[in-house]
Amino acid sequence: MNTAGYLRRIGLPHLLNAPVSAENLRALNVAHIEKVSYEALNIWLGRPTTVDPLESAERIIGGRGGYCFHLNGAFSALATALGYDVTRHVGGVQPPGVEPGITANHLVLTVRGLPSDDNPGGEWLVDLGLGDGPHEPIPLVASTYRQGPFEYVLRPSEIAPGGWRLDHDPKGSFLGMDFGPDPTDMSAFTDMHLHLTTSPTSGFVRVATVQRRDASGVDGLRGLVLSRIGAGAHSVTLNTARDYYAALADVFLLPLDDVSAEEKDKLWCRLHDAHEAWLAGDPA
Repeated sequence: MNTAGYLRRIGLPHLLNAPVSAENLRALNVAHIEKVSYEALNIWLGRPTTVDPLESAERIIGGRGGYCFHLNGAFSALATALGYDVTRHVGGVQPPGVEPGITANHLVLTVRGLPSDDNPGGEWLVDLGLGDGPHEPIPLVASTYRQGPFEYVLRPSEIAPGGWRLDHDPKGSFLGMDFGPDPTDMSAFTDMHLHLTTSPTSGFVRVATVQRRDASGVDGLRGLVLSRIGAGAHSVTLNTARDYYAALADVFLLPLDDVSAEEKDKLWCRLHDAHEAWLAGDPA
């Protein structure tokens, strides 16, 4: 992996040979989550992806983002290359109206061996793939954690013995996330990735979603509706292609330099048609 290029992408080239520490892990997590957006626009562009962390890393280095399999997968490879003890876990995000479960619709990371004043045990939950999830690592200790406008509760999972449950703030986009204790490799997510990127029932297929977290809140783009939770809260509909692509570039740091003008025109037409169908009450 192009470790130096990855660190330049997130604005931390000086950490290439830096010591492994809780402080540097936090710096990596925060820089990554603020500079690499949660997005699944390649689905709407008709560009298939895989869960290969090196493929995801190259795409991120090139200026794009991804969703949990891409973001956490690539970050796990980056952190491992820098000397961190990273473990991948199978998780399950619980949307509203759905029972909790370890469904493999989410990849979770833990990092060990980094004690700090607020976490003497040195084990951390690191999750860059939840959109409006944590802004920085959370000690793997049962407690309540406030980060910006959101309050997260970390507790033992009731459905995964030995695992953990992260309850999201009621203002968030999902109810919670469970993950099991066992390590896994990326092959555990291949089938679910295919479903999430191709099935008509997938939320990513139904709605073009982009999110970017910062210390004081999260910006979100669902279809053509741009909104913010936290400091500067607002909601507005982007009615022109110019406004849409300006928002991607300015708010989400996604200039889409890898997308041609023709592809952008086609994407805008798809987004506009979907928005009109939503306004008309079409359940599809």
